[in-house]
Amino acid sequence: MSGQASRVDAPLDAPLPDLWDDKYAATLDEANLLLYRSNLLGSDLRITNFGGGNTSAKVDEKDPLTGKPVRVLWVKGSGGDIGSMKLDGFSTLYLDKLLSLKSVYRGLKHEDEMVALFNHCTFNLNPRATSIDTPLHGFVPHRHVDHVHADAVIAIAASENAEALTHKVFGGELGFLPWQRPGFDLGLKLGAMAEANPNLNGVVLGGHGLFTWGPTSKACYETTLAMINKASAWLGANARGQAFGGPVVEALPPAERRAFAAALMPAIRKRISAGERKIGHFADGPEVLEFVNSCDLKPLAALGTSCPDHFLRTKIRPLVLPFDSAARNLEAVIGSLDQSLTGYRADYAAYYERCKRPNSPAMRDPNAVIYLVPGVGMLSFAKDKATARIASEFYVNAIKVMRGASSVNRYVGLAEQEAFNIEYWLLEEAKLQRMPKPKSLAGRVALVTGGAGGIGQAIAERLMGEGACVVLADIDRASLDRAVADFGKRFGRDVVSGVAADVTDEMAVESAFRDAVVGYGGVDIVVANAGIASAAPFEDTSLELWNRNMAILATGYFLSARGGYRIMKDQGLGGSIVFIASKNALAASPGASAYCTAKAAEVHLARCLALEGAAYGIRANTVNPDAVLRGSKIWQGEWRAQRAASNKVDVSELEEVYRQRSLLKRSVYPEDIAEAVYYFASDLSAKSTGNILNVDAGNAVSFTR
Repeated sequence: MSGQASRVDAPLDAPLPDLWDDKYAATLDEANLLLYRSNLLGSDLRITNFGGGNTSAKVDEKDPLTGKPVRVLWVKGSGGDIGSMKLDGFSTLYLDKLLSLKSVYRGLKHEDEMVALFNHCTFNLNPRATSIDTPLHGFVPHRHVDHVHADAVIAIAASENAEALTHKVFGGELGFLPWQRPGFDLGLKLGAMAEANPNLNGVVLGGHGLFTWGPTSKACYETTLAMINKASAWLGANARGQAFGGPVVEALPPAERRAFAAALMPAIRKRISAGERKIGHFADGPEVLEFVNSCDLKPLAALGTSCPDHFLRTKIRPLVLPFDSAARNLEAVIGSLDQSLTGYRADYAAYYERCKRPNSPAMRDPNAVIYLVPGVGMLSFAKDKATARIASEFYVNAIKVMRGASSVNRYVGLAEQEAFNIEYWLLEEAKLQRMPKPKSLAGRVALVTGGAGGIGQAIAERLMGEGACVVLADIDRASLDRAVADFGKRFGRDVVSGVAADVTDEMAVESAFRDAVVGYGGVDIVVANAGIASAAPFEDTSLELWNRNMAILATGYFLSARGGYRIMKDQGLGGSIVFIASKNALAASPGASAYCTAKAAEVHLARCLALEGAAYGIRANTVNPDAVLRGSKIWQGEWRAQRAASNKVDVSELEEVYRQRSLLKRSVYPEDIAEAVYYFASDLSAKSTGNILNVDAGNAVSFTR
């Protein structure tokens, strides 16, 4: 996720630390104090998850039109995240104009029409769209307001006797409002409660979360932490019995859990990607394992989640797979997936039919988002990696809520109709319709060998730029780590990962593909790019040099292609395998017999793959570069010097030699190779397999015909 902040997570009853820095805060104005407070609250998953919650401050500013002082509501805008947002993530509204909307409110049946009126309250032409929660902040008569989805507080709010528990835990510090969909009416009720009870520090919203307030940003922050800590301490002190009724199955060892996930994820992905290709995420943390191994797994999972932010990300309930960790019945689970998924879809369709209104949007994807596997952990699938990971994090929050509520009372999920009203809210649908169209490689996973080199990085950048998730495999760990870190900063850490692998080592290659599957759910694109270069007269070519070329350039490509091919075949979604060969695969060069022969083997292997893969929609094509000097590791050091000597020029003149020998008199760069790879990886070449694309600026000796 772009802008993803590093977030803390810890047990439900662990106290939240006060991170406020008075010295730093003293340097900030009111707007930046709000941002500081927001980022602090968003840095801990126990307080709120990604995109969850909102914060506000009522700030005195100068009206840009009249020059007179006015009070402005700064509040987190629609779709933001308090943990990673910047100042431009806040909406700004004239507070008096927002309050004046009370006079035109026509009741619950007309809630949605009020959202458009928020635009008429905008201060200073701020383009940030306002959130549906804006009235809940604006109508509270306090300068600073926090709304968070703290696990410990929701555990109380989602209990059967939520109101009584709220009074018991917080005394008179917090009020209670029963569940109601967020909006203008709830804002009126929250504001009225705050005005009628000036001693309150906040309000618990039934099944939803916590509102707190204060006279200063620091005071509001401290109150939020204090209320959450009070809830978590009370839950810890009053919990009874074993969590979730105690374990009934034993978790598999970590390596086995990953192996089972690697087998399950492509099988699920195959069956749920008909309408939209999905990316997966695997989680097997302590909270997840405690839940999936427990006696109460099935009844609690069936109840669904309570907080609207939870089920918007995770659907109303998960799918529990019938895995027996003692019997290791993986094949049986995979064999039953069609039945399990058909049943889930039918249940979801029935839920839609029961709850839909005349103006409800069409039913969305009926497949599960969350898959719970006893003994193994939790799988989640969504349109991209960030969404799949965040859905997993939200369900971990839901697990903590269920744990807390069921340990002191009885957990209650949100009523089905209320859940539907949130999921199929017309305003939510409008937000979805405004989302940009997916990029051409969205939902696809690529593995690039030699990924830390110049050509490898150019390929990875091109594929990520089109929405693919990319696993870089390279033998050079230091270069690999630098490349992954750089791409993570530019594209977001969710879409890129690295694995150290020697492509000549069968086990290492298999492990790399297993990591890719566990990390993203499958593999759709394999780019075999690992390379070396060598030069020696034929009679001086040692067996060691020959074998090294064959091992990396022939065997390495075979192992990489085979690893991806097997996954693609089982996955049933087709796929693309691209070999980065060379002009020398078609045109022999003196003094490089080992290299030329190995490169020729790559071309023929790709043709063989094209023949066998066609029945499964797996395409195999070859890109033949020539003389990619800039950024290429193989052109550093000895090889460059040897080629310069062979051409009887200085090393610094070599690039010009190659440019002049091309028909087009142009140099070839890593980005040019990346463009050719993108063509073969994408649907632009959906009808191309077994083909060769020369990227050499024109070289008559390497013409394919």
